[in-house]
Amino acid sequence: MMDTLLVGDYILVNKFLYGPELWPTDYHLPGLRGPRRGDIIVFKYPQDEKRDFIKRIIGTPGDQVQVRGHQVFVNGERLREPYTKPSESALPSGAPPAYCGYAYACESTTVPPDSYFVMGDNRDNSQDSRYWGFVKRDKIKGKAFLIYWSWDSDRHWLRWWRLGKYIP
Repeated sequence: MMDTLLVGDYILVNKFLYGPELWPTDYHLPGLRGPRRGDIIVFKYPQDEKRDFIKRIIGTPGDQVQVRGHQVFVNGERLREPYTKPSESALPSGAPPAYCGYAYACESTTVPPDSYFVMGDNRDNSQDSRYWGFVKRDKIKGKAFLIYWSWDSDRHWLRWWRLGKYIP
């Protein structure tokens, strides 16, 4: 999620927006609204549910998603993503700009009901739905909305300019 979020950022997550989870089940109470494209969500990592992951929603249930190089298409239209910073060095040498070596979304893929297609903002270094598939609705914990603390462990200092930053 670099540069939207950095290692050492501590965030607040709105768990009530989508409906709070009833522990110890995966059942959710009704929420104010459902997850939408563009929301940055915290969810249980599909390959190890003890870990939480944070990614941006790209596709919602019923959407057609396709990834070609650094371009993402949703329902046939190119997604405008000013928050990403692709690097040309991430593509294999000699690969055409439309190269796709992912397990999901190389071809137009329909997001199943009650599932979401998520991707990190740092696309060239992100384990996301392109590799392990869709995130089920009941695995979503909430929407990230604020950085309340940011610590740079390499330099041992507080990144005060990031405190209170709203996460769009």
